[in-house]
Amino acid sequence: MNRRSFLEASAGAVTLLGCSLIRTPEGRAAPAKSPGKSEKVAEVPVLWMATGSCSGCSVSLLNSASPTIQEVLLDEVLPGKHVSLVFHATVMAAQGHQAMELLQETRQKHRKQYVLVVEGATATEEEGLYCSVGERSDGRPLTGFEHVRDLSRDALAVLAVGACASFGGIPTAGPNPTGAVSVPDALQRERIETPVVRIPGCPPHPDWIVGTIAALLLGGLKGLDLDDQLRPRVFFDRCIHDNCPYRGQFESGNFAEHFGEHGCLLKLGCKGPITYADCPIRKYNNGTSWCVEAGHPCIGCCHPDFPFDDSLFAPVTPAQLSFPEVYPPARADIVERQQADKSTYATLGMIGVAAFLAGAGVTAAARKLKAEDGETEAPASSPTEDQKEE
Repeated sequence: MNRRSFLEASAGAVTLLGCSLIRTPEGRAAPAKSPGKSEKVAEVPVLWMATGSCSGCSVSLLNSASPTIQEVLLDEVLPGKHVSLVFHATVMAAQGHQAMELLQETRQKHRKQYVLVVEGATATEEEGLYCSVGERSDGRPLTGFEHVRDLSRDALAVLAVGACASFGGIPTAGPNPTGAVSVPDALQRERIETPVVRIPGCPPHPDWIVGTIAALLLGGLKGLDLDDQLRPRVFFDRCIHDNCPYRGQFESGNFAEHFGEHGCLLKLGCKGPITYADCPIRKYNNGTSWCVEAGHPCIGCCHPDFPFDDSLFAPVTPAQLSFPEVYPPARADIVERQQADKSTYATLGMIGVAAFLAGAGVTAAARKLKAEDGETEAPASSPTEDQKEE
C-alpha cells in the first residue's frame, strides 16, 4: 500500500467513525444535536485557505474559548445556522486529491453561498509558485494565488484573517522576492469585486474571527458595520491607547526608559497610540492578558503599516486622545483597573472633562517628553480637523 492509498483509507475510516470535524467524499460526521435545536439547519460552507502564513491565525481560532471551537463546528452558531468547515488544511481529515475535490465541489455546488477565509499573504511572483497548495491531476502544483483568485470569484464574502492577509504583514517587507500582497490587493489586481472583510492582528483574537462570521450569518453583508479599512467597527473602533492600563502613567509623564521599568511604554516604541483594536478590554487567552499588560510595547499588529518601515521600537506621536472607557490609576501600587465612574465625571461637566484630558494630563506628558531635548515629539493636545468638524 502506498502513502496515498493509506491516507485515503485512514480518512474514510476516521470519518465513518464520526471522529472527523470535516466531511470527506466517503462520508460525513453529523453535527452534534441537542434537544430544542432547530430541525432544519442551514449549512454555511466555509473554506479556510492558508497561503503565505505561519498558521498562527489558525492556532488562535482553535483556542477560541467562548464559544469553543467544538461548539463552533458541531453546534449551531446561530439558531438555524451551522458552520460547515469544509476545508482547513491544518485540521481536516481529507488530504491530497480528496481535499482538492472538496474545494471544487463546494465552489460548484454552493456558488455565492460559501465564505472564503484567507490566512496569510498571497505570493504573486513566478506565477505564484512560491506557495503551492495541492496539485492537479497531472501533478502540476496549484498555487495559493490561484486558489485565492478562483475561490474568491464565487464566494459570498472573503475574510482576510490576520495581518498578512489584511494588509500584507511581514511577508511584504522588503525586499519581498515572492511579490507577496494582501488579499484585497490581490483581488483588486484581478478585478474581483467580491466583498472583503479585514480582520487584522498577529494573530487576530479568536473572538474577532468567530464574531465576524456570526455577524455575517446573522445579518448578511449589510449586517457588517465596517470602517474605511474594511474592518468590523465593533472590534476595531477604539484606539488601544485610550484604554491602556498605562494611560495614567502617560498623563502623569511617567515613561519607562528601559524594558522592565514601570511606566508608559511610549518611548520604547509602543504603537498603541496609533493602533485601533479592543485588546485592552478583550485580552487574549480567555481574557488572561495581552501584550502591554505583559510588559511589552504594543507592536501595532493591527495597524495597516505593520511591521513598519522603521524599527518596531521607534517612538510614535499620539495623533489624538479620547476619553477612555476604562481609566487605570497612575499609582504603581494599584494593580486592578477600575471602571470609570461616569456619574462622577458628569458632575465635573463637559468643560471640566475636556480640560482634564487636553490640559493637565497631556501637558504633564508633553513637559516630560520635551525635557528629553526633543528626543520624542510631544503628543498633540489639540483636536484634529475631523474632531473640530464633529
